[in-house]
Amino acid sequence: MPSTDTATDGRTPAAKISMKCSARSVLVAAIGILIPSFLEAQQDTVREGWRMVPMDPNMPMMPGLEGAVPGVSAFLPGLGINFATIAEARPSELVTLADGDTLDITVSLVRRELQGHETVMFGYNGQYPGPMLQVPEDATVVVRVANQIEMPTTIHWHGIRLENQFDGVPGITQAAIQSGDSFTYEVYVPDAGLFWYHPHVREDVQQDLGLFGNMVVTPSEADYYGPASREVAFVLDDILMDDSGVLPWGETAPTHALMGRFGNVMMVNGETDHTLTAQTGEVIRFLMTNVANSRTFNVTFGGAPVKLLASDVGRFEREQWIESVVIGPAERYVVDVLFDQPGNFVIANTIQAVNHFRGEFYPRVDTLSVVTITDERAPSVASERFQTLRTHQTVVDEINQFRPHFGRTPDYDLETTVRVQGLNPSIVLTMEADTLFVPPMEWNDAMPMANWLSTGEQVTWILRDRRTGAENQEINWQFDQGDLVKFRIFNTPESFHPMNHPIHIHGQRFLVIALDGVQSQNLVWKDTAIVPVGSMMDVLVEMSNPGRWMLHCHIAEHLHTGMSLNFTVAEASP
Repeated sequence: MPSTDTATDGRTPAAKISMKCSARSVLVAAIGILIPSFLEAQQDTVREGWRMVPMDPNMPMMPGLEGAVPGVSAFLPGLGINFATIAEARPSELVTLADGDTLDITVSLVRRELQGHETVMFGYNGQYPGPMLQVPEDATVVVRVANQIEMPTTIHWHGIRLENQFDGVPGITQAAIQSGDSFTYEVYVPDAGLFWYHPHVREDVQQDLGLFGNMVVTPSEADYYGPASREVAFVLDDILMDDSGVLPWGETAPTHALMGRFGNVMMVNGETDHTLTAQTGEVIRFLMTNVANSRTFNVTFGGAPVKLLASDVGRFEREQWIESVVIGPAERYVVDVLFDQPGNFVIANTIQAVNHFRGEFYPRVDTLSVVTITDERAPSVASERFQTLRTHQTVVDEINQFRPHFGRTPDYDLETTVRVQGLNPSIVLTMEADTLFVPPMEWNDAMPMANWLSTGEQVTWILRDRRTGAENQEINWQFDQGDLVKFRIFNTPESFHPMNHPIHIHGQRFLVIALDGVQSQNLVWKDTAIVPVGSMMDVLVEMSNPGRWMLHCHIAEHLHTGMSLNFTVAEASP
């Protein structure tokens, strides 16, 4: 983060804050003039079905926006259907599959109660989350998907280096599965680890409504992890609600296009009141997945010691002690936590929130789960070995083969930015006045009204090739199977709204070898990694898997407002 001692223009922070307050006084006056005429001009705005986005009491509404709504139609699933005819969602069930097995998955409406509101959502096999699939390493399973919702859909097998035609990207690897149709996937899993599956059609809607599930690929290597008392799936999510229930989504284009749709209700495994009970001395292995549209979590474990084991595509070189888990959208982490004292431990999202309008940071802690530890003592094997930090020599040796390429000049330079047009004048003026606080991470929706009103018809998020100037789908890089490609990704702080980006690369695995010129000291294979605002991330991608693939931001609203590119890996000659 930049120093807070002296600004680069010579003004102290106090002076800049004073200038910013003055700018806001001018801003409020300008909004009072511009907004009425802007709203008057929007005669074709669709108001039916919209309710105003919930506002944090610390974040006052911008003057003149009381009647504003997004300029797209509102969407909620199941309208006009008797809720009683929709099956109630069941908790996720474990499905163990062997090599060659076949699984049928139906995508359908489900009914849930959230915060006292009966809610129609989507589900895989009537479950929320979808079934947890357990598959052995190096196996192939067949998954037949039937679509019974009103929207086209697919399944993307996130992080899995499977055959290209089954990657689940409409227009690139398959046609979208229309309502009433089906598609059969052959899912080959070459890597042990924690993966997940979700749609690649309007993820901002379908994934947010419950279409996600984990796939655990069990390793062939004995003693892959150390001992634990048990494993617990820990799927992190949030959902946006008000006093009437879930807030609608944009029908033809995403709302919340600037920052992504942050929820105000936290969920773990689809539950808003998640709890666990364990004995004193238990080591619980948490299999953590972030399925939220936009929120990056900073997960703390109530002071219990936490050991980091693995991430997206396998183990770290070395286990290490950590204070918290920072996990961006689509990332996975595996951690062991020792609960060695009786009592209640609160697992929480612990952040420094920001209020852009007031120019303030403030601490915020949201409970994710409560772990109750009883007085009864658990067997001691897991707790005794918990104190040992293992080095995984097989991982170190494999990565050592790639180290000679770490220091070379990047093959490609990407820059992230955003382009806007036709936004409400108050949003534009607010963003222009908001120049002091540019946090590396947006932990919360710091401008809920402006974010909600910004749609995919007004906002285009951009991945730009800095050498050619090509943007998003203009880019189509060509590689050969076996290539090692170094990307440098710069997240410019100078854009209209700087925002952290979790970058996901389909079909391959990569190493984050440096951030802001500092070499990574404990490497792990990834498929998704966060680029903070103002940061430059170097990744080395192993192009092992032939086909036409995507690279994109995994903030759902950013993906569906343009932030993706394609690359092709040509199959090696026999």
